[in-house]
Amino acid sequence: MKKPTPILRFAPSPTGYLHVGGARTALFNWLIARKLGGQFLLRIEDTDRERSTPEAVQAIFDGLRWLGLDWDGEPLFQSTRLKAHQELVQQLLDRGAAYRCFCDPQELERQQKTAEKGGKTWGYPGTCRNLSNPAVEAKLAAGQAYAVRFRTPEGETIFHDSVHGEIRTNNRHIGDFILLRRDGAPVYQVAVVADDVHMGITHIIRGDDHITNTPKQILIYQALGLPIPQFAHVPLILGSDKKRLSKRHGATSVIEYRDRGILPEALRNFLALLGWNPGDDREIMTLDELIAAFSLEAINPAGAVFDEAKLDWMNGRYIARRSDAEIWEGIKPFLKAWCAQETVQLPDDTFGLKLAALFRERLRRYSEAPDKMDYFLHDPQEFDPKGMKKYWKPETPQQLARLHEALQGLSLWTKENLENAFERAAADLRLDRADLIHPVRLALTGRTATPGIFEVLELLGKEVSLRRLRKSIR
Repeated sequence: MKKPTPILRFAPSPTGYLHVGGARTALFNWLIARKLGGQFLLRIEDTDRERSTPEAVQAIFDGLRWLGLDWDGEPLFQSTRLKAHQELVQQLLDRGAAYRCFCDPQELERQQKTAEKGGKTWGYPGTCRNLSNPAVEAKLAAGQAYAVRFRTPEGETIFHDSVHGEIRTNNRHIGDFILLRRDGAPVYQVAVVADDVHMGITHIIRGDDHITNTPKQILIYQALGLPIPQFAHVPLILGSDKKRLSKRHGATSVIEYRDRGILPEALRNFLALLGWNPGDDREIMTLDELIAAFSLEAINPAGAVFDEAKLDWMNGRYIARRSDAEIWEGIKPFLKAWCAQETVQLPDDTFGLKLAALFRERLRRYSEAPDKMDYFLHDPQEFDPKGMKKYWKPETPQQLARLHEALQGLSLWTKENLENAFERAAADLRLDRADLIHPVRLALTGRTATPGIFEVLELLGKEVSLRRLRKSIR
């Protein structure tokens, strides 16, 4: 018998930005769908009308598209399927798998608080579970409000999770859970099952904070005689303190990382390796390589730590692979904002391409460009104090004056000619070349660490370089 086409889904709630945890869940679903030749569907779980916003929906779309995670077909909005959710509850009532509960919620809450104060675990006592049909009809005729509860059977609910293995839950711990609230609103478990059935979902990959929901959903599938999807619950993403990643750890939004100069392919690669690895020492992987290597069984069930330093390193490797033109277009917005703030002129594209070539191996994020390149845009405003103490000696101005003479006589301002001029000046002064390079770097850039000094001199140009040298000598 031919297996059904694998169908997976990502089902975020549009109550905020696309969190990196949600993005990783979407990525894992997308990778499996593409690997198995299936479909990746998008469902917006917008039943919380007070907190769901069009802006958040758009942020989800934007984040997924930026990461390169395309979905098949049109997104499904859960709020449009209220009637179908209610019909599923009616089916459970018709099958005897659910019953109406007329109990006063406030009284149940009081019972729960009393039990908890006494150190006991409270569960719904089943007051309405065995009401006779006439009794139910009488209460309905009297207009009594009711919720609908699932008639949880005795025994265990068992399922195999692709990440965690076999998971068993004693049904006593599940209890007769609510399906439909007194106001007629279906609960999360109902909406999810109804929509997953409607969409034909075969694999459900989601965060392991949903593990406790799964037995309830499986019971609903079983009561309706429906095939149960394959579940995989992936570990939560943790901050450096091993607690769930949140705003206190820094950026957590996909769009925030985009706006900080992280590349989509770098973040995608990084997220794929959070809790999973290809079984070898590869870290930089193309999308095709990720699709080919990815498997749910290789996911580590332990929480994965979000290491920003590792993301920066990986992003730097991806930046280095881009063309000069791509790097310049990436850094240009950050430089433009900085130049406007500092009231200096943005370099033209010709100079910008040279900057991109010079810094392609030195950038971890595009947003670092202003800090790393500022001395190419205006004279240094301050000088590294440790560098001054170490490299700027009483005799330094005299030595730089001799170098200035050698440089001023150059007809061609090229890296090779500059290097030869340094060699001649150092020989005349009986110095090592480094004895000139370090103070010159300070004079030109205010720093002790830059790209090669001859590349810096060449890009700054003769006029700017000599002017800064004269200023430092004075």
